[in-house]
Amino acid sequence: MSNPIKRIMVYVDGTEQSVTAAQYAICLASFSGAELIAYYVINTRAVEDLLKARIFLKDEQVEYEHDMEADAERYLNYINELAVKKGVSVIKKRSRGSVHREIVDSIEADDVDLLVIGELSRIRSRRDEFFDETERAMRAVSCSVLIVKDEDRVWEMYESLV
Repeated sequence: MSNPIKRIMVYVDGTEQSVTAAQYAICLASFSGAELIAYYVINTRAVEDLLKARIFLKDEQVEYEHDMEADAERYLNYINELAVKKGVSVIKKRSRGSVHREIVDSIEADDVDLLVIGELSRIRSRRDEFFDETERAMRAVSCSVLIVKDEDRVWEMYESLV
């Protein structure tokens, strides 16, 4: 039987949980030989909402989006460094827009078999659950989803890779 997982996507959003998910995805890619995509979405929808609510001025929106672009580059490069140390190649990918919609579209476009995400934040209300973009994506994608937990165990697994 051929490997059922040919392409893995790890969603990176700059949180510690997403870095842990990336370490786990690197291990999975190493063990399975699957292709690994590190994906970052620049959440322009949230910024547009802040502008509409008059929390941001247009100049502030442009500056904030520039900062988010720099964050995306920094985190994708960091994930790439982690992977290279373990002999795994990574396709770095980023897009702009609504996080859940961009993830769903990218999963389809790139024919991804497995989405790897970091542990979800604690949901305090049904309203928070509806607005958590990563959770919305997790529920909407067509592929299997792996939620990575236990940062210490993942670090040990990552470190043990040769």
